[in-house]
Amino acid sequence: MWLGVDYYPEQWDASLLDQDLDTIVELGCNVIRIAEFSWHLMEKKEGEYDFSFFDNVIEHAKAKGLKVIMGTPTATIPAWLAKKEPSILSEFEGGKKRTFGGRHVYCFNSPVMYEYSEKIIRKQVEHFKDEEAIVAWQTDNEIGHEGSDVCYCAQCQSAFQKYLNDAFEGDIDRLNETYGTTFWSQEYNSFDEIPTPMETITTHNPALRLDWERFRNKSIVDFMDFQTALIKEIAPDAHVIHDFPGGGMGKHVDYSKVAKSIDTVAYNNYPVWGGQREPIAPHQIGFALDYMRGLKGQNFWITEAIMGAQGHDVTGYSPRPNQAKMWSYQGFAHGCDSMMYFRYRGATKGAEQFCYGVLDADNVKRRKFYEVQSCFHEMMANKEAMEAPMKSDVAMVYDYDSLAAFRIQKQSFLLDPQGEMEKLYKAFFDVNVPVDVIPEDVDFDGYKVVILSQMIIGKPEMTKKVQEFVKNGGTAVMTYRTAVKDVNNNLTFGEIIPVGYSDFAGVALVETESLQEGQNFPVIGEGIMAGNEGIGGVFRDMLEVTDAEVLYRYGDMFYDNFAAVTRKAQGEGMIYYVGCSLDEETTKAVMGQIMTETQIETEASEDGVEISYRGEGENRVRMVMNHNGYEVKDGDKVLAPYESRIERI
Repeated sequence: MWLGVDYYPEQWDASLLDQDLDTIVELGCNVIRIAEFSWHLMEKKEGEYDFSFFDNVIEHAKAKGLKVIMGTPTATIPAWLAKKEPSILSEFEGGKKRTFGGRHVYCFNSPVMYEYSEKIIRKQVEHFKDEEAIVAWQTDNEIGHEGSDVCYCAQCQSAFQKYLNDAFEGDIDRLNETYGTTFWSQEYNSFDEIPTPMETITTHNPALRLDWERFRNKSIVDFMDFQTALIKEIAPDAHVIHDFPGGGMGKHVDYSKVAKSIDTVAYNNYPVWGGQREPIAPHQIGFALDYMRGLKGQNFWITEAIMGAQGHDVTGYSPRPNQAKMWSYQGFAHGCDSMMYFRYRGATKGAEQFCYGVLDADNVKRRKFYEVQSCFHEMMANKEAMEAPMKSDVAMVYDYDSLAAFRIQKQSFLLDPQGEMEKLYKAFFDVNVPVDVIPEDVDFDGYKVVILSQMIIGKPEMTKKVQEFVKNGGTAVMTYRTAVKDVNNNLTFGEIIPVGYSDFAGVALVETESLQEGQNFPVIGEGIMAGNEGIGGVFRDMLEVTDAEVLYRYGDMFYDNFAAVTRKAQGEGMIYYVGCSLDEETTKAVMGQIMTETQIETEASEDGVEISYRGEGENRVRMVMNHNGYEVKDGDKVLAPYESRIERI
């Protein structure tokens, strides 16, 4: 278990080093995370490498008993490189170059970026490869964050054209047929005629745009794989991590593919950021944590946990006493087994002056310091429990292609695929049932329930996997907008939606509509749900039932002959179809029925009180977190506002 802080000694006077490290040890740390933004410090002039600054930092850290996580510095290229090789800079849509001065300003398809990245990483790893104090190498920083996942430069256009040439094996006619380019006279005679999908009148071909999304993903995955492979080539036993930012499902990169080549997923956990009125909801924080755990299906690290208010130009909400500590507990409750706080001390200069740290710029130990100290002490006392793997009966599945398809064609102003997933997730979160959030290529073995939410791109291999899972005793939950399109983002001729599942689920989608704010409709329970009534909205599929059981029917004029929610037994299992976005209470009722049927153990708690179990045998613990800013009860015990507890079982 690594417990530490993100430390930027290059930003402070050298005379503070020993004092800082002593304070870091006092905090309860056994590791520091360094060097991720220090390319210029290591290479002030091209080809003149100097690692003496970090040699000194590491020697002093070792003297204090501290280990080191070292970052490759590629997230922030030096000014001399941007000046010498301007082609390295990425471009906004429309051809405007990104200016040197921020971070992540490089193009992922720049040969120059690869060339200079290899030079600095090779020299850095060769220099430090025998340093026993380094327990992990971090590649780059928050890949694809803050809009850096897209670039529209000429290098990207050429690389995209080559990507398509390779994908279609040089057959432009096959691409034309696949895309249906005869529509609007868009046929191409050669691959070098194909544009990047920048702003145009109306919109670009949806199949072209999905391939552009796949290309953006490949561009980033290739660059990250390159870094990991280079580190492993020089230091085969190196432990490689990457610190993923929040918002991964909305980015033009599949983080689960980036995660395949690294050893451990790390996460920068920001429940609140500058400009937010208040933190995101507890279940949304939990969803993001479970998404991180699901990238590799194993415990993860948090490399940036917050303790103070955060923001670049606009600062934000300051976590209340014990609230940030409670978020740290929540991280461990969801599978984190190592944690670093961002940052050790708030900066006095640069763009992150309002990202407050464990210490503020006045360098005085106050409440935040002692909250971190107590958290680290409590987690180290329960090390075995926190390092144990997690086991979930429920999986929520996502698909990069489907998420991209909704970015390409929203279909509804209100439809937010991740938000819909979070709504379903909350039904389990509120009764303290752990959920794995997993990519679509993961096996379903060991799960009782698998939820397929808005997986609009139908894939034959997924259809087969779902059907086998259900026939073997599992319960699958499909939602509206599932299996509507083929792998090329086209509708399918002569196929009943949900394509590949219609007979299996016993339903046929015969009409569909998107709704806007305030356009809600009643849903009426029948059968085992008789007596229940709820509200639907956002989007709905009108389901004609063949041999499924109707659980809810639409209750509005014209559509009361269509089913809204159905289920059907198949083999030893059950398949559900949820045909619209349901209100929270109705969602809970449907998911509650599923949990009862599948004998999933739930645990009631007061609103805003989260309960989790970690560890096994004599090391098993019960973790309790009060997300409320007021006292609540946990059984016969009183929890103070934002209090967290660990209880030995």
